[in-house]
Amino acid sequence: MKQKIRRNNKKASLSRDPVIILLGHVDHGKTSLLDYIKRSKVNYEEYGGITQNIGVYKVNINKNNSLTFLDTPGHEAFMAMRYRGTQITDIAVVVIAIDEDIMQHTNEAINNAKSVGIPIIFAFNKIDKKNSDIDKIRRKLAERNILIEEWGGAYQSQEISAKYGIGIDKLIEKIILEAELLDLKYSPENFAVGSIIESSLNKENGYTATIIIKDGILNLGDYILVGEIFGKVIKILDERGNQLKYVRPSRPVLIFGLNGAPDAGDIFHSYKTEKELKKIFSYQKEQDHTSDVNPTSDVNPTSDVNPTSDVKQDQEKLNLIIKADLNGSLEALTESLEKISRNNKKINLISKSIGNINESDVLLADTYKAMIIGFQVKISSAAQKLANNNNILIKVYNIIYKMEKKIKDFLSNNAKSSKSSKSSKSSKSSKSSKREELIYGRAKIKNFFTIRKIGIVAGCIVLEGKIVRNSTIKLKRDDQIIYVGQLNSLKSLKQDAKVVKKGSECGINIPNFNNLKIGDIIESYRII
Repeated sequence: MKQKIRRNNKKASLSRDPVIILLGHVDHGKTSLLDYIKRSKVNYEEYGGITQNIGVYKVNINKNNSLTFLDTPGHEAFMAMRYRGTQITDIAVVVIAIDEDIMQHTNEAINNAKSVGIPIIFAFNKIDKKNSDIDKIRRKLAERNILIEEWGGAYQSQEISAKYGIGIDKLIEKIILEAELLDLKYSPENFAVGSIIESSLNKENGYTATIIIKDGILNLGDYILVGEIFGKVIKILDERGNQLKYVRPSRPVLIFGLNGAPDAGDIFHSYKTEKELKKIFSYQKEQDHTSDVNPTSDVNPTSDVNPTSDVKQDQEKLNLIIKADLNGSLEALTESLEKISRNNKKINLISKSIGNINESDVLLADTYKAMIIGFQVKISSAAQKLANNNNILIKVYNIIYKMEKKIKDFLSNNAKSSKSSKSSKSSKSSKSSKREELIYGRAKIKNFFTIRKIGIVAGCIVLEGKIVRNSTIKLKRDDQIIYVGQLNSLKSLKQDAKVVKKGSECGINIPNFNNLKIGDIIESYRII
């Protein structure tokens, strides 16, 4: 549905800070560059050293200048996220590692920036490495009709070392110069107009959105409309978690109070009263009667799977339900899976949505005989229990390429298993090369004590599911696995027990392992 564009009557009168997007190939130094500029370890907070979502950071360069940076993922699955980034920014900095080459994502980044007409500054990174040929990169850019200023062209460039900070001050000077030429303005009298960077849903805060304003001022208590999603702004947080009463353009903030999760890149408008918002919303509905947008869920109506059919009828197909923490992640996952599907035509995407994995997802998976894939989400205890009872496979990932590899391996193993069963019909079942963990439950250590002839026993409370004697266990500390072994001794009320369920206390002895701490998590499971 098209958003009605409200024209502001006041002319822009105040300068605003530029918004800069960092683009380039994986591991060419985008995040390291931003890390040096803002002097914080952004890259260490990310799984696998790869930026998984668009990060937005405001950096105060000096008393007169502030810059807002967007650090975008370099993995190819996030191409749409990078393209959206160029649409809402003022300047693009393309980072190229001079010890490598102009890679596919570098070409894509340049094309994206050129297509939306924003200025490009090239940062030639890793000049600290010996035997690096910077002119090789300049020549290859020239072959693409991109001439930098040193070679008589129009594009600014700067040699840098993101690792040691060499040349970064000069790069910032060139960014500020480019921003001055753009003469970016806004009017404080106007209502806010801007873009959605990301949106998410969680139990504590409901729907939230990271935004950047391009014109006007957004105040606490204003109403926001973006497509068919709207709400009253009940809280505004800056990038450090501080609460704000209002926000000016070019400053990334997190807002609370929406009734849904808008798509990244969508344009929003603010209004002072709910009456004004409803008037505009009603007008838009009249202009587009055919719009039927569901911002948080998308069940595939064209799936060629009969929900009542058994998975054995089509061993070549893998039915998937995907859940992600953010809309941008969901889009990237979908594109990645669709690419795999185009190559082998073995994937049916049944549903995609944001939020944690719940019982409804498991019920849908049971109906369609589907696997559930999660990306940076959690599994509710009720959903895990239901999945265990119905043999529904749930896999959660924090790195997208690991998910891709797992799906490809699964399809490959499934195909091999199918061929094997066809070639040996006399055998009752083919051996599976796939091993999966069926989680029974989790318990938390509250205290521990020593018993003669047994050793150290952990006093625990069962948090989820059940703890089963003779099952395999993992001992986790701060989400890190520090021990894997067998659970041989399980007691409840001083008596031997086979099973201890959620909410009950129990005593657990881990043979030949005494490095226990209060707060450790014991996970009981079996291999299928």
